[in-house]
Amino acid sequence: MADQKATNVHWHEGDITRAHRAGLLGHKGATLWFTGLSGSGKSTVAVELEGMLNEMGVLSYRLDGDNVRLGINRNLGFSAEDRTENIRRIGEIAKLFVDTGVIALSSFISPYKADRDQVRALHEAAGMDFIEIFVDCSLEAAESRDPKGLYKKARAGEIKNFTGIDDPYEAPAQAEIHLHSDQQTLAEEVEIILAVLRERGIIKA
Repeated sequence: MADQKATNVHWHEGDITRAHRAGLLGHKGATLWFTGLSGSGKSTVAVELEGMLNEMGVLSYRLDGDNVRLGINRNLGFSAEDRTENIRRIGEIAKLFVDTGVIALSSFISPYKADRDQVRALHEAAGMDFIEIFVDCSLEAAESRDPKGLYKKARAGEIKNFTGIDDPYEAPAQAEIHLHSDQQTLAEEVEIILAVLRERGIIKA
């Protein structure tokens, strides 16, 4: 957990609560945390789910690893320390979305269990839903897809600290949702997620 550096700062509570904001939208907010190897299909599932939720009148916002690194996290690299800070910041951003009643679709490799657990704890301490989604895919399948050509570069030594090649990936042991993107169709994956959102009372449709 990052240390609090600023002193003499105090949380200013407002009159409008999370429940008020959720009431306006007609559904609860939640963070859906997609984790898995590069090329496993995290972003593909998140994009498809975002479209389905939009059609259902459910407001969601997609936080994607590369997109975020082009903006708020542009000053971070891929060292273990930078990966941890990357996930910490995203966790805080996702929490803000949940507080507004929006469903945050967070797609990040997030290879370290401790970092994901920190984001989970952040949400649980605030009474927010955090749903970890393990987009499971064999390294062989992910590497054969290689949509951005990153595995090829990593194998050639052009990229260092690449998850699955010269950096580890710590798979979730007890994710709320365990998808197998090299075995299931995209439609099947999305329906599994929607079923969990309904069961938890996050969405009504």
